[in-house]
Amino acid sequence: MQKDFPDLDRFDRSILKVLAEDGRISVADLARKIGLSKSPTQARLKRLEADGVITGYRAMLDPIRLGLDHVAFVEVRLTDTREKALAEFNAAVRKIAEIEQAHMIASNFDYLLKIRTGSMSEYRAVLAEKVSSLPHVASTSTFVAMEAVKETGMLGALDGPS
Repeated sequence: MQKDFPDLDRFDRSILKVLAEDGRISVADLARKIGLSKSPTQARLKRLEADGVITGYRAMLDPIRLGLDHVAFVEVRLTDTREKALAEFNAAVRKIAEIEQAHMIASNFDYLLKIRTGSMSEYRAVLAEKVSSLPHVASTSTFVAMEAVKETGMLGALDGPS
């Protein structure tokens, strides 16, 4: 199955980079920053939204100021990796608020989860009561993050060729 990717020129990538830094910028200020007039900037913005490149806008929250400074990465091994089992696991993972990210991995384990809580005891409860009871979980292995060195998203990926 081949995906259709929109052609992004340097102006499109500039729009995405600016919006990734400041999603509340006005179209006029955005146009000034990327070097286009307001009308073509607005047309490009609408096209990027219509094409699904821009999927929405939201506030970026500081998890540490919200008391959510405990981050654990969890390797998950499943008992069954057939499509039905994977779909059941994926659906159940999406329902757990503490799981920030879940990635299927090509390794000696099946998934890597990023779990954020307020403390080790909260994490232990999430692991015991939620993660361990997910469908088809055989085992887990936890790695606790001591410090977030970089969590910026994919801005660097927007510096590709025009």
